[in-house]
Amino acid sequence: MISTPCCEITLPACPRRRNTDWCIFQMLEDPDELAVLEEIQQELIFQEQLTIEEYEQSLQFDEKCLNAMLDGLDAGSKVICPVCKSCLCPGTHFCPVSRNDLTVMSHLVLCQCGLHICTKGMTEQKLRSLLEDSLTEHGHRCLHNPEFSITSGMEEEASLLMSCLICDSWTVIL
Repeated sequence: MISTPCCEITLPACPRRRNTDWCIFQMLEDPDELAVLEEIQQELIFQEQLTIEEYEQSLQFDEKCLNAMLDGLDAGSKVICPVCKSCLCPGTHFCPVSRNDLTVMSHLVLCQCGLHICTKGMTEQKLRSLLEDSLTEHGHRCLHNPEFSITSGMEEEASLLMSCLICDSWTVIL
């Protein structure tokens, strides 16, 4: 008996093993059995095509992920603005489309999102280190991601603030 999603068929039993070819030949002469076998063949071809399409879609997705990772490696020397990278994509991954890189000069850190902080002797490496150290320290105390914002401090100078509503903490980064 052969089962397919659409029907079940019973193939005729062959009396002897030696006559297997003869039995197959007889089945192929019967138009009803031939139609069923052709239907089974079409179903198998259809399933194979679906599997191939699914595999190709998976390959395309993998290629997109690989390209995104390679793009990230190319931009590895830049510092991503922590204020404007808050666009979350499905799966809680940061959206690579909306991220902006900070422009770091010795006296100024700025971003397209409006971040504009006066600094003294700042470099990309120092800023990256400040951000990484603050995030690491917070990560030792709390499992949630903190938020970054720009606040006005004394004398109307802007500051970069890291805060977490879950553990009720805040840190001035710049």
